[in-house]
Amino acid sequence: MAEPRPVLEMAGIVKEFPGVRALSDVDFRLFPGEIHALMGENGAGKSTLIKVLTGVHPLDGGTITLDGRSVRITSPLEAQQAGISTVYQEVNLCPNLSVAENIFIGREPTRMGRIQWKQLRRQAAELVERLGLDIDVTAPLSSYPLAVQQLVAIVRALGTGDGEGPGTKVLILDEPTSSLDRDEVLQLFALMRRLKDEGVAILFVSHFLDQIYEVCDRMTVLRNGTLVGEHMVRDLDQVGLIQLMLGKAMGQLDELHDQQLHSHAGETLVQAEGLGRTGGIAPFDLEIKKGEVIGLAGLLGSGRTELARLLFGADQPDSGKVSIEGRQVSMSAPNDAIGAGVAFCSENRKSEGLVPDLTVRENIILALQASRGWTRPIPVAQRDELVAKYIKALDIRPANPEARVGQLSGGNQQKVLLARWLITQPKLLILDEPTRGIDIGAKAEIQKLVVSLSEDGMSVLYIAAELEEVLRLSHTIGVLRDRRLVAQIANGPEITTSRILETIASGENQ
Repeated sequence: MAEPRPVLEMAGIVKEFPGVRALSDVDFRLFPGEIHALMGENGAGKSTLIKVLTGVHPLDGGTITLDGRSVRITSPLEAQQAGISTVYQEVNLCPNLSVAENIFIGREPTRMGRIQWKQLRRQAAELVERLGLDIDVTAPLSSYPLAVQQLVAIVRALGTGDGEGPGTKVLILDEPTSSLDRDEVLQLFALMRRLKDEGVAILFVSHFLDQIYEVCDRMTVLRNGTLVGEHMVRDLDQVGLIQLMLGKAMGQLDELHDQQLHSHAGETLVQAEGLGRTGGIAPFDLEIKKGEVIGLAGLLGSGRTELARLLFGADQPDSGKVSIEGRQVSMSAPNDAIGAGVAFCSENRKSEGLVPDLTVRENIILALQASRGWTRPIPVAQRDELVAKYIKALDIRPANPEARVGQLSGGNQQKVLLARWLITQPKLLILDEPTRGIDIGAKAEIQKLVVSLSEDGMSVLYIAAELEEVLRLSHTIGVLRDRRLVAQIANGPEITTSRILETIASGENQ
């Protein structure tokens, strides 16, 4: 049986930004009546491809064909008019308006300049009924939970305004399940399958592998802005998918010996019991010993950062407790964590870490001053001595405390952020992707620093996308999948990246 013609074809897609080629000759096709997963790690090019398709970013090379006709989409409005609708992770609707008003906002049926409210509500009711949804369209959107609000966003994306049902040819769902519980996910999947049966082509983006294999027919995998492959879901198992996403052939991965650390037992520093947050990470138990490096491994969206943010008080847990040196502590805010000796270097150093318009000195001293309180300023001589000490210790360049942080290289910005927390002399240092986006020399220096801090008795929670990095530095590896801590593995010569990949893929300790 001949394969049907794609409703959408993107061929040789190129997108460049200053200094970087985000997409390089990428091909993508989408068939009517299928659910197609777009897969890849952070930076693979998924969002850029979607933004090119929907007219957010102009195309630098390649062609887009819709229903066999070449198109050039230059704005999101043109994409909608061409039959391409997008529903993003964050629901972008008006909670103070009714469901019906949200479905038809901006395209209400009118007569003589007046909105026909009865017709609007009738058409909205017919549309949600056609899609198999039990929703009172006259109720305020705010009266419904997030899951239903997302369904309404999909109905709005599909509605033509005439009550005749879906008019969209391509529906893009970008991380729609990230904040939903299992029952809500099933409700969304039921709607997706119904739309699929009606011939709508759905592009689905999710970091939850089980969901991909549950609801998708086909997948396209990107890595570093290039196409790795297109596969039917039934033909590619989860281990193979992870290999493609990470660029690692499991049988060819080398064991790392040169900087492998041997496990050593110290007194317990941090004990988390049943710590969890609904929509963030399932309850977990975690013990961190003094001088121990615990590495967290898992795909993007697996819950690594969510775990770290709970330990730092950046997010509030709704279950469990945390003890430090045997004493239960409240982590209701970052200040509580800082006071208890916990420091956190965010993965997003620009928006959540550094203040680019402040100087190196001002950035380094920020956390120490906050821990003292702003009414007790650090004496100038002590401040300058401490800043000079850490600039030298971390080899921050230029070695000028008055330089603006925003003007430094990525590696030196990361060193400034490390200096900020090291100056507080923490008991536990949480490092979330500390080597992302920096050159190989700075990366090696930071890794050596982690080893040195551990040898001096500091505990480190280390998060990195590169499995080799996690293995090289960690005494224990915590493996996360689908926002659950599924395994804790003591490191040693027999532990390889292949073993960690298998654990990520299976969700069980191998």
